[in-house]
Amino acid sequence: MTSPMPDRNLWAGSLNRRQLLKAIGLLGSIVALGGTRGLADALEPARSSATGEIPKRMLGKTGVQVSALCFGGAHWGRIEDDAEAIRILQEAIDAGVTFLDNAWEYNGGRSEELMGKALQGRRQQVFLMTKVCSHGRDKRVALQQLDESLRRLKTDYLDLWQIHEVVYLDDPDRHFALGGAAEALLDAKRQGKVRFIGFTGHKDPTIHLKMLGHDFPFDTCQMPLNVFDGTYRSFEQEVLPVLTQRGIAPIGMKSLSGNAEPIKQGLVTPEEALRYVLSLPIASLVSGIDSRDILRQNLDIVRRFVPMTVAEMQGLRTRVARYAMDGRFELFKSTNRYDGRIGREQHGL
Repeated sequence: MTSPMPDRNLWAGSLNRRQLLKAIGLLGSIVALGGTRGLADALEPARSSATGEIPKRMLGKTGVQVSALCFGGAHWGRIEDDAEAIRILQEAIDAGVTFLDNAWEYNGGRSEELMGKALQGRRQQVFLMTKVCSHGRDKRVALQQLDESLRRLKTDYLDLWQIHEVVYLDDPDRHFALGGAAEALLDAKRQGKVRFIGFTGHKDPTIHLKMLGHDFPFDTCQMPLNVFDGTYRSFEQEVLPVLTQRGIAPIGMKSLSGNAEPIKQGLVTPEEALRYVLSLPIASLVSGIDSRDILRQNLDIVRRFVPMTVAEMQGLRTRVARYAMDGRFELFKSTNRYDGRIGREQHGL
């Protein structure tokens, strides 16, 4: 398999790619966010959106910029027509979406396989992320999944590899046990197979804080952020400040609450939902894309993005608060409906 040279906007210098990956793992310019000024710094690139371009933001302290909109691989991988799915992803890349999301388990590996096909000749244009789904059980299994992901994605390196779906109370202990997934992240980074490492989860802020309590050198952290989260088991209130203080790049997801039900009920508009999350000090927002219409709607919103004021954000939280307090629109927090099959099986459920 031939690996294309990375685009110079994503890489610097003329070092061997593997050498450069190892150097980035040790160095990386410090651009940690913090407080009110951190919010302004994080949103500064977005203010150029009047040009019609997709804004770019710094990925924490990595020194790398990514598009403020991240193309989600889960919903996209359910598109039955391969050719249409590939056209949609390539249209997103041509529009300036450089950050791509995926996971080893999405659609039984189809999402990765399809993305690998779509990226032929375009790999150097994107920042590619996928996730390991071993749930901390075994470093060997995690590294095996990494090799499978690389094969499906038709590349020999990832820009970002994250532990997927940290949603069980014992997950942090599993991941950081001797021979667990955390060791796999470090090994993969040392080997030059991945540039940056992180973790994701959607269940409870306390689980995220437990992961972060290990003081592990995470580059990124992915979590649900939306107008309802602001007042219910709030990642925005409990986790986001810790990430910005430590320079770990926050990546948002589930801006439409996982199923777009609040949109269907007219509680918020798609623009309000996306604009709210993009107004937080995040590096990027993962957006589920399952049609060309959804892609173009979201591209239009992001191109016109202007950050909400503090008063606007509080007003929106207040408007939906009575619908947020019982978790009805964030069932991924309060039920197991959104918990992946692999994780349930590995926990004996």
